[in-house]
Amino acid sequence: MKVKVLSRSTEEYVRDRSHDLHKIKRNFNPVQHPFEQAREYTRALNAVKLERLFAKPFVGALNGHADGVYCLGKHPNKLSTLISGSGDGEIRLWDLAQQKCLWKANGHKGIVKGTCCIPKADRYLSCGVDKTVKLWNPNEMDDEPVETYLGKFAFSAIDHHRYDPIFATAGSQIDIWDEARSEPVKTLKWGEDTLNTVKFNQTEVSILASCGTDRSIIMYDLRTNSPLTKLILQMKTNAIAWNPMEAFTIAAANEDQNCYIYDMRKMDIALNVLKDHVAALLDVDYSPTGEEIVTGSYDRTLRIYKAREGHSRDVYHTKRMQRIFCVKYSMDAKFLLSGSDDGNIRLWKAKASEKLGMKDYREQAYLAYSESLKERYKTLPEIRRISRNRNIPQEIKNAQKKKQIMLNSQKTKEENVRKHSKKGAVPYPVERKKNIVGIAK
Repeated sequence: MKVKVLSRSTEEYVRDRSHDLHKIKRNFNPVQHPFEQAREYTRALNAVKLERLFAKPFVGALNGHADGVYCLGKHPNKLSTLISGSGDGEIRLWDLAQQKCLWKANGHKGIVKGTCCIPKADRYLSCGVDKTVKLWNPNEMDDEPVETYLGKFAFSAIDHHRYDPIFATAGSQIDIWDEARSEPVKTLKWGEDTLNTVKFNQTEVSILASCGTDRSIIMYDLRTNSPLTKLILQMKTNAIAWNPMEAFTIAAANEDQNCYIYDMRKMDIALNVLKDHVAALLDVDYSPTGEEIVTGSYDRTLRIYKAREGHSRDVYHTKRMQRIFCVKYSMDAKFLLSGSDDGNIRLWKAKASEKLGMKDYREQAYLAYSESLKERYKTLPEIRRISRNRNIPQEIKNAQKKKQIMLNSQKTKEENVRKHSKKGAVPYPVERKKNIVGIAK
């Protein structure tokens, strides 16, 4: 007769220390857990409900400007530093951690059109419609500029090189300036129209791009001192932003309520079209990871997109916020900044339901588990409905309905023309190409 004896070691269930977690043995055989999927679905449903319940993205407002905020600049090496320019010519330096103004000066006569930070120094540049570029050093706590550069035309934008002591300004032409000289060292021009924006590529640092009132996006190369290519669109582009992780990818905020992403090597088709806004886009910025894009619009909302998806994952708005003229991602990709013409700079969380502050190991594990459950069951109807639900102003809803009616009527008209024409005479328009008029090289 055989006798089977149960035996177990105390090391398998006894804690080594009194404050350790109790050891639990689990059988992972799915046959032993027939209700596992039902339990996980319930947990995913609760997780997505809690996410919407705790979605409070607004962190705070930076008050002080007497006029609208029309430009923002973030320091690439300082996480909590921000510089802003307003319509009355005032420039302010902010500490985002303490949400207070560190320094201010009446920099320009008229609107400040652009601000930027010098990466390797604690100094800042600003330009305005008074035909001047001014170099500031807030550490001296003086409201007088260190240097003033005089131009021939009103400036509309400014950006600094990532490594070299040079910066570019946009106006009637692109001027390349050396910090140590009072005159531009280079001038780049293609056409006669005013340029709205200029941006240096952060990876291929000798490449810069601009957009103008002639509906163009122009690429320049400092090594050859000449333009590379010119893309003409159907409507004007108001702002551009380079992807910090992909040297050849650029995003363009357009007047036709869409944001287009292009590959500078092949600009005859857009890589992606970001929709959902109901008014002209005024600014765009990439996250430091290159995975997300934030846009600010004339419809008083800012939207966050995943760079490879066509519709926004979230939309932020407040009752008092007016037209958004500038948006920025913080350098840790956890916060957003928006400047509007009500004189406020607003600080938002990039993830609306994310908890601020320290999280212990067990809380981090629970949040990671909840995210994996939401990702696994995101296509189920109830979870998808809750996760996509957003409360937006009624005027935005009305504008969306009106826009949809217009798009449907346009499609119906094209389909009727196609039915009464010879086969193949009226081709179907390609969504990523129909905004492009032509390319010049």
